[in-house]
Amino acid sequence: MDISIYLIFLVTTVMLILVPGPAAITVAAQGASHNSKRAFFGVLGVACADVLFFALSATGIASLILASNLMFSVIKWFGVAYLLYLGISALFSKSGVIKLSAERKESTRKKLFSQGLVVQLANPKALMYFTALLPQFIDPSKPVLFQMLLMGASCLLADIVVYSVFSRLGDRIAKQQLQSWVTTLINKAAGITLISTGIKMASLEYGK
Repeated sequence: MDISIYLIFLVTTVMLILVPGPAAITVAAQGASHNSKRAFFGVLGVACADVLFFALSATGIASLILASNLMFSVIKWFGVAYLLYLGISALFSKSGVIKLSAERKESTRKKLFSQGLVVQLANPKALMYFTALLPQFIDPSKPVLFQMLLMGASCLLADIVVYSVFSRLGDRIAKQQLQSWVTTLINKAAGITLISTGIKMASLEYGK
């Protein structure tokens, strides 16, 4: 793979990860509710989901899923339902799963990892992204396996670095001991963002 092509791929991937979405909100909330070190398990969950999406795309399975009306609909509506659940919890529940709070909790590492994994798996846009992106950067005249491994490792590293920054930001927000109305406002914004994302996902058309 030409170095210039690789850099374009890397920058494109990092920029897309930097756009705040459900996964970013979740790891930031975990950092605020626990601390950035413990929230790292949530970051790993998100990264593992993307590794799975990448592997599916690299082996062509994602294309089959996206070509199937039933499979795409199942993934889409599961994601819509889960994101709406998270958003409504953030808006109305005092103990919502993504509620930002200065109070520290002690969720298990497994729970934090699972939450990050499920949130990212519930977003079929990630699957669509890898399926659409990978073919654009593969040079068929050079070893394909090496290129796939390089891009996969780069995506994993980018996920870990960027989402760790989001969890760190959540941790710092909690340590500032913000007034209750500020944390409430953050929760409302997070809830609205998740619900909006769920609604946008509901409008996705199969095969597109």
